[in-house]
Amino acid sequence: MEQQVTSSRDRANDTIPVVHHRFAKVGGVKVFYREAGPHDGPVVLLLHGFPTSSHMFRNLIPALADEYRVIAPDYPGYGQSDSPDRSEFAYTFDSYAEIVDELLAQLGAARYFMYVMDYGAPVGWRIALKHPERIAGFIVQNGNAYDEGLKEFWDPIKTYWNDGATSSRQALAPLLTLKTTIFQYTDGVSDTTRISPDNWVQDQALLDRPGNNDIQLDLFYDYRSNLPLYPKVQSYFREHKPPMLIVWGKNDFIFPADGAHPYKRDLPEVEFHLIDTGHFALEDKLDEMVPLIRGFLKRTRG
Repeated sequence: MEQQVTSSRDRANDTIPVVHHRFAKVGGVKVFYREAGPHDGPVVLLLHGFPTSSHMFRNLIPALADEYRVIAPDYPGYGQSDSPDRSEFAYTFDSYAEIVDELLAQLGAARYFMYVMDYGAPVGWRIALKHPERIAGFIVQNGNAYDEGLKEFWDPIKTYWNDGATSSRQALAPLLTLKTTIFQYTDGVSDTTRISPDNWVQDQALLDRPGNNDIQLDLFYDYRSNLPLYPKVQSYFREHKPPMLIVWGKNDFIFPADGAHPYKRDLPEVEFHLIDTGHFALEDKLDEMVPLIRGFLKRTRG
């Protein structure tokens, strides 16, 4: 009986991390971010992809925040952050990197692990190239740094890069529809009952805001700026040898596993895991990924 009482008391004293939902003025833009964990803990920066927001990390944040200070911003035009007019704000990956970099400075985050996914990768690479001394390590989940990772999905986007034509821009409009948003969450997933429909309901509602289509099409066009950056990023990997964990949804049609393997060329010590899922791996494989992420952080936090 005494053992049962003690066990119950221990469970009652367990703490559940509290996630705070905050705004900061950064570069004249109101930026939303989620933050949790001890203020003096090692920082883990979570950088989201398209077409979602820091919402994609809602389950991962409390799984890390017992030991780590977790920060997850929304880029302008995404989630709860402001969407300034395109005439007033350049929707580019350079701009996003500047916004995130300034936010980290405001929050006093001088060294951090980065979790990069999809659009989060080119944002994170820019920050790492600017501040290599601040990077404690990377967690890469379906985030590209190699030409091999841009396959069939990217063909119509490459056409737009090559000609910049209005017709090529308009041809990308189907990528912003509910059908495509659902596809991003469910394609390559063996058990779709693990995927909450709230994901695409929320993402699509935000995509459908007036003016947001043009924001997304601007970013599709600016993605071409990432390709010339890849050799610099790869050189950074070889020179600085940042610790890296890859947890990649191997069935992803957008960023296929072809883009995961080349990391091993430049970082032979990379911890490499292909996960049997699709683009948004955290949605159905959180239980598999959290132990890998926590183990990596524990080994490399110093």
